[in-house]
Amino acid sequence: MLKHLSRLTLGTLVAAAAMTSVPAHAGKTVDAIKARGQLICGVNTGLAGFSAADSQGNWSGLDVDVCKAIAAAMLGDASKVKWVPLNAQQRFTALQSGEIDILSRNTTWTLTRDASLGMSFTGATYYDGQGFMVPSKGKIKSAKQLKGATVCVQSGTTTEKNLTDFSRANKLEIKPVVFEKVEAATGAYFAGRCQAYTTDASGLASVRNKEAKVPADHLILPELISKEPLGPSVRRGDDEFLAIAKWVVFALIEAEEYNITQANVDGLAKTSTDPVVGRILGSSEDTGKLLGLDKEWAARAIKATGNYGEIFERNVGPKSPLGLPRGVNNLWSKGGIMYAPPVR
Repeated sequence: MLKHLSRLTLGTLVAAAAMTSVPAHAGKTVDAIKARGQLICGVNTGLAGFSAADSQGNWSGLDVDVCKAIAAAMLGDASKVKWVPLNAQQRFTALQSGEIDILSRNTTWTLTRDASLGMSFTGATYYDGQGFMVPSKGKIKSAKQLKGATVCVQSGTTTEKNLTDFSRANKLEIKPVVFEKVEAATGAYFAGRCQAYTTDASGLASVRNKEAKVPADHLILPELISKEPLGPSVRRGDDEFLAIAKWVVFALIEAEEYNITQANVDGLAKTSTDPVVGRILGSSEDTGKLLGLDKEWAARAIKATGNYGEIFERNVGPKSPLGLPRGVNNLWSKGGIMYAPPVR
């Protein structure tokens, strides 16, 4: 019978089939997470505001909240996370080998990493840029004044290459002093072994707040010398888990757009007549079946951590110890570049 159908008719049938909503089947990573009842999340060994543990072993930070939200969406409980602290050299091997399910560790999304390390980035959760910190009492007020300076930097990072590129492009002849561990790099800077320390600007603020005896004694220079879109990544080849990881973050961003908060999420699920809110919270449509989850997946994530704006303010925002401005990390509708595809 098919041979009698016109090419146009066949094309219409194919298009219609492609547009039909097909429930997702679980991939091997999703199956493993559900079987063990726990998400294994790779995080920084300690970067205040992003991922750090207190004296009781409780983890907090922007990167930590991403994993808590995914655990809440998938497992119904934000506490069902095993935290694996990783340094810069360990992080990619841990993901590639299956030691962790997701890497949520202030990692820059680059072409090389995305295309050659067997990993897929889920999107940017913090837009950053590399900067420099110097002693306030010195004469250096601009990165362009670092000619011939010794600069402490961690190896195995985009930071190290950016420093070399910046020095060469501006004929500064900067002398990198390279350390494998970030604690060694910052320790050397505060001990006076280097004239400056360089990393992402958010990391500079974190280190200054956490490790400097007197934070005001250290100046973060105004220039940013790179683009550093930071975000989680998962192993390549498991599209089902990739879809869950990125859409949980998108839902947190869109929740902020529609004023869905940790405090009002339950009430809005019952009373809101806004169709977008209904789709996000599962009260009017079931988007969860397309991810292999139930209809309240996003509502649980928001209830566990708050929306993206709440996560930002609590961990790194102006009222947090880091005191970082929202800046480009504001919503696209408020002058920033934080933008999520629609949950529909």
